[in-house]
Amino acid sequence: MQGTEAAALDGMHAAVTGAGSGIGAASALALARAGARVTLLGRRRDRLDAQARAISENGSIAAVEVLDVTVPSAVPGAFESAVQRLGPVDILVNNAGDAESAPFGKTSLELFERMLRVNLTGAFLCTQAVLPAMLSAKRGRIVNIASTAGMKGYAYVSAYCAAKHGLVGLTRSLALETAKTGVTVNAVCPGYTDTELLDQAVSRISGKTGRSREAARAELAASNPMARLVTPDEVAATVLYLCLPSSASVTGQAIVVAGGEVMP
Repeated sequence: MQGTEAAALDGMHAAVTGAGSGIGAASALALARAGARVTLLGRRRDRLDAQARAISENGSIAAVEVLDVTVPSAVPGAFESAVQRLGPVDILVNNAGDAESAPFGKTSLELFERMLRVNLTGAFLCTQAVLPAMLSAKRGRIVNIASTAGMKGYAYVSAYCAAKHGLVGLTRSLALETAKTGVTVNAVCPGYTDTELLDQAVSRISGKTGRSREAARAELAASNPMARLVTPDEVAATVLYLCLPSSASVTGQAIVVAGGEVMP
């Protein structure tokens, strides 16, 4: 970015969950480069510290909070600490998530509930932690990282699809509730993205089918009409767009970043 756009988020405090790698790390860096102070939240301090150093090297301010969003009692304290360090949260990126696969008949209740906790309930809890202050300030941006799995079905990941569909539904409902408040709520729905989560999926496919990892990656990339994987930076650019002051009229949207795989 250049000129005033590079400083568009000056004075803002952005909190990003799942910020230790992949889309979360890329989003945190993009927001920092636009001038935001950033709190990186996630389960692994070593990864968060590494991302914080990368942001600091770019001349921006970053803080770290260790948080597992699936532990309800831990969420309020983590955000209270973040506010004490960097001020009220103006931007929340709910990125923490996980994907596990199993045929529906072998999907246990434990697996189903685990997918809901990390992909949906965690976003609900984090949003509840920051929304009251946003409403009082009459400004705020909430961006939920969903998936194309929130827009369509995929075989063998029914629990994940259910959770991501729920996240898109939560996004749309809350956007209507907050439409007159200065707070916007949107979802970003990436297709297969070149992250560690995708690497795990590749390993599962390779292990179950006997195909090489290269063949498994190619199979996933083939679902994208561009015949490639999405990059974390491409998703982060959409996150940043939704957080800019110029996007104040964009709310309740599920923006797909998938090379044309899904056209809502």
